[in-house]
Amino acid sequence: QVHLVDSGGGSVQAGGSLRLSCEVSGFQFTKRLLGWFRQAPGKEREGVACFSMTTGYTAIADSVKGRFTVSQDNAKNTVYLQMNSLKPEDTAKYYCAAATGGGYCLFPGIYNYWGQGTQVTVSS
Repeated sequence: QVHLVDSGGGSVQAGGSLRLSCEVSGFQFTKRLLGWFRQAPGKEREGVACFSMTTGYTAIADSVKGRFTVSQDNAKNTVYLQMNSLKPEDTAKYYCAAATGGGYCLFPGIYNYWGQGTQVTVSS
């Protein structure tokens, strides 16, 4: 059974940093698409960052480019989202996700498995 456990959210002031973690279990970690998404109240879920564990292809959303980076630790089956220079508009619940198929990796519809989400709140 596939499990994704995301953690690391919290409350920070604008300009601060957080690192989210997503521990993946139950399938072969190194041959999947993994992504980070966020959803603010009243808004659609949007892709933040994603990468292919097979090819190394990485995509970062324009809204966070230059501030957010994604990385992984294969030994720990964990993927990270480092968020720097946070802005109030980054406030949302953040989710990690894993896809067993292919497609545009910032599109949430291709993902089969989701973490429970972790809240990030950025105050001005």
